[in-house]
Amino acid sequence: MKNRLFFFACLLCLLGSMTAMSQSKQIDIVFIGNSITHGGGLAHPEQDAPPVKACEWLKQAMPVAAFNFSNQGVSGSTTVDFLPATNRLFNNVIKAADVFKSDKDATLVFSMVLGTNDSAIEGPNGSPVSPADYKTNVITIVDRLLKDYPGCIVILHHPTWYSPNTQNSSRYLAEGLARLQSYFPVLKAVVAGYRTTHPGQVYTGYTGGFKYFRQHPELFIQEHGKAGTFQLHPNEKGAAELGVFWAKAIKGVVTKLK
Repeated sequence: MKNRLFFFACLLCLLGSMTAMSQSKQIDIVFIGNSITHGGGLAHPEQDAPPVKACEWLKQAMPVAAFNFSNQGVSGSTTVDFLPATNRLFNNVIKAADVFKSDKDATLVFSMVLGTNDSAIEGPNGSPVSPADYKTNVITIVDRLLKDYPGCIVILHHPTWYSPNTQNSSRYLAEGLARLQSYFPVLKAVVAGYRTTHPGQVYTGYTGGFKYFRQHPELFIQEHGKAGTFQLHPNEKGAAELGVFWAKAIKGVVTKLK
């Protein structure tokens, strides 16, 4: 009797192991964004930028999955800079995604956060970008990703808060901050539009960055500009928290996939 119980216990362990193996998956993530994604202002962005922290968290939270990522955050960039037709930053996104093409059974995820520089009064390329143009630009970028990488997943996170006196080489200020908030319903509308044309491929990601970081100015590098000390780029702790927020949103999406 004991031998039978031992046999069944071993069989259950084996079946559990086989199930875990069958559920294992490879997830490749290309992060698209600006200096905040890049890790601007951090002493060691290669180890402290939000995408790095996001993948560290995902590896711990989803041990049955293997994660690879590419950080395509570029300081000062707008949706205009990432338009495919400009043959600029989007080309690097393509190169990064193509590296993952050999992972035929992997899930390719594009995690995108753009809008901070679009909202500026002047300075970044194309700014100020109206909500209507912002919507057109985001759709243009996403359409191309969906075309070039059938079956990919696109996650659109909302941009984070910056202080209303933000002014470095570019001017943001209260006008820019108001414009930034006008992009949030645009992003939701974009995702809603893809539910019929590309069901299960385009998702809303982390949306709480504006409110959360507005309440925690200690999570920012204290930068000095023409309008005083301002908060724009997360410090090491802030970047880590932002990365985890992105990661949780990504996990929420990929765990729904079959």
